[in-house]
Amino acid sequence: MAARRVTLGIDLGTTSVKAALVEAAPGDPSGFVVLASCARAARAEAAAQSAAAGPQGREQDVSRIIQALNECLTALPREQLRKVCGIGVSGQMHGVMFWKTGQGCEWTEGGAAPLFKPGTVSHLVTWQDGRCSSGFLASLPQPESHLSVATGFGCAVIFWLLKNSPEFLKFYDAAGTISDYVVAMLCGLRRPLMSDQNAASWGYFNTQSQSWNLEILRASGFPVHLLPDVAEPGSVAGRTSRAWFEIPKGTQVGVALGDLQASVYSCMARRTDAVLNISTSIQLAASMPSGFQPAQTPDPAAPVAYFPYFDRTYLAVAASLNGGNVLTTFVHMLVQWMADLGLEVEESTVYSRMIQAAAQQTDTCLTITPTVLGERHLPDQLASVTRISSSDLSLGHVSRALCRGIVQNLHSMLPFQQLKEWGVERVIGSGSALSRNEVLKQEVQRAFPFPVSFGQDVDAAVGAALVMLQRNLNQKES
Repeated sequence: MAARRVTLGIDLGTTSVKAALVEAAPGDPSGFVVLASCARAARAEAAAQSAAAGPQGREQDVSRIIQALNECLTALPREQLRKVCGIGVSGQMHGVMFWKTGQGCEWTEGGAAPLFKPGTVSHLVTWQDGRCSSGFLASLPQPESHLSVATGFGCAVIFWLLKNSPEFLKFYDAAGTISDYVVAMLCGLRRPLMSDQNAASWGYFNTQSQSWNLEILRASGFPVHLLPDVAEPGSVAGRTSRAWFEIPKGTQVGVALGDLQASVYSCMARRTDAVLNISTSIQLAASMPSGFQPAQTPDPAAPVAYFPYFDRTYLAVAASLNGGNVLTTFVHMLVQWMADLGLEVEESTVYSRMIQAAAQQTDTCLTITPTVLGERHLPDQLASVTRISSSDLSLGHVSRALCRGIVQNLHSMLPFQQLKEWGVERVIGSGSALSRNEVLKQEVQRAFPFPVSFGQDVDAAVGAALVMLQRNLNQKES
């Protein structure tokens, strides 16, 4: 009987959860077929945020994220799930959640399929969290890493909790990103395991030595027992400890990947491609040559960072905090204004009308700098609107200017001339905000001096599946 070569990819994003079933293309070792995919809105914003974090806190309810994951798995074809031989997981980076070892989840065997639900877990503090002020970050020890530490990074959040809620930390003995948590629960791991992609996104991790800055952290009283073990991306974290939906017990599960790296893996066909991902946030990534090593001194003011990729290579990344979330904020504002005027309208209706109006308004003199969330290299920067005239105040003008501003802000972080110098010849667009917004696509095509093509909404889930599929094929060949 032919070996099963179907892999499941999961992406645990900020606003949605996605899953994809991928199979190797017949007769083409480098090709693949997406057999089925599914996306579900997470709607995970925690109803009760941490009081100590104040209005800058951004936390998500883990049970809602797992509920969305369970809904995705339920929607996939059962006969294909039975063929799954590997599971790849990616998810939102930087954030941190905590759990108690052995009590992190509860398995339910009854009903249509076995599944797990969160047990003794904290909220997920996301990458959007702003509780760590510039002053607080300046008080932290200098990392021995090429990457700076910013608010919303796992280690910065733990330092903040150590200072402001030390009793909270004593209650838990394990920590990780949301994707590390899912891998640990599927495999029944006693200690969480993390790829260097996620470890670097937490801060205080040296990618050259592949180790945490333990001496620096211990000297500051940091609870280093909460730091996960680290493994190479693409390696196996373990095997499913139980049957999960229709997926057999003993199925290999890969160590969790960063969602950016997983998206790039699914889209980047050759080294001369750059990948533009616009989802909740926005990233533009280009591949660095093999052997490239970033300078080991972090520069908090640098708009471009170097993220670990696969096989000890790096991606040059301009990672803006202001992407699809800016459009969501604008929609929220419009809906709230209308509610204040005594009118009720659905956000989905406002969004679609906004895009329609922008599509009809092909140009505008209005200029919007959309940095409502600041940027990691400019944390105190705010948004602004300039060149306002009475003729540019329609919904179409404002929406067009907002989409253009999102792309132009990225250009200010990574000038496209730099991409040319790196040898980039093509841009691949991906991500949920880009896939459903024709105006953003137009502005991307207008801005880039390269051919632009667009991927799918489930690129990160597909990328996570492809990493496991490639591993499975390599094992078969050897």
